[in-house]
Amino acid sequence: MDATGKPVIAVIDDEEAVRESLGLNLRSAGYDAVFASDGAKGIKLVEECRPDLIILDVIMPGKDGLQACREMRSSGISTPIILLTHRSSSVDKVLGLDLGADDYIGKPFEINELLARVRALLRRSTEVFSTEVVNFAGVVVDFRAYRAAKNGVPLPLSAREFRLLQYLVKKQGVVVSRDELLDQVWGYSSYPSTRTVDNHIARLRQKIEENCESPQHIITVHGVGYKFVA
Repeated sequence: MDATGKPVIAVIDDEEAVRESLGLNLRSAGYDAVFASDGAKGIKLVEECRPDLIILDVIMPGKDGLQACREMRSSGISTPIILLTHRSSSVDKVLGLDLGADDYIGKPFEINELLARVRALLRRSTEVFSTEVVNFAGVVVDFRAYRAAKNGVPLPLSAREFRLLQYLVKKQGVVVSRDELLDQVWGYSSYPSTRTVDNHIARLRQKIEENCESPQHIITVHGVGYKFVA
């Protein structure tokens, strides 16, 4: 948030016209905006400004968006990230999500769709559930501070993974469908596929389970969804 209480959006894109257009539309929608023209400058901007959300172009000279995303997540920055990709580049979309991005939108895009995704991610990232800290099997997760560790070693969870785990913990012992997770964690029902949920669950298991092939905490209920057991 800035001094006036407006959410701050970092726009990292090498095209000046895109930065100017997004800045105008974001400010019209009630946000503040800060800008960087490449991945290296974008990482520095995020470290200094600590924005509430990042819009990150994938294709940029020098350090591209995927490299920047990887470095930000590796350094513990859990700020929600929306990737700007070319519509035909499914590889960038999948790789970006694997690296810790929370969403993507293809260029060219409708500004109203982008703003809807910004609102959804900000809403999910600022919601506070009753459970703020969870401790199980050597894993400690502080949802308010976006910090996690396993056996004392920091866990590099993405913002989406924090919110996914938080929602499952909130519903502990209750089976949650993929559609419910899409609605409650992603924030809109038009996401491409419920397979997205499965992919995020798989990555989350790799980080918190002792044996992700035989999970003890995030349990699959076949044909229905998932449930969390501490």
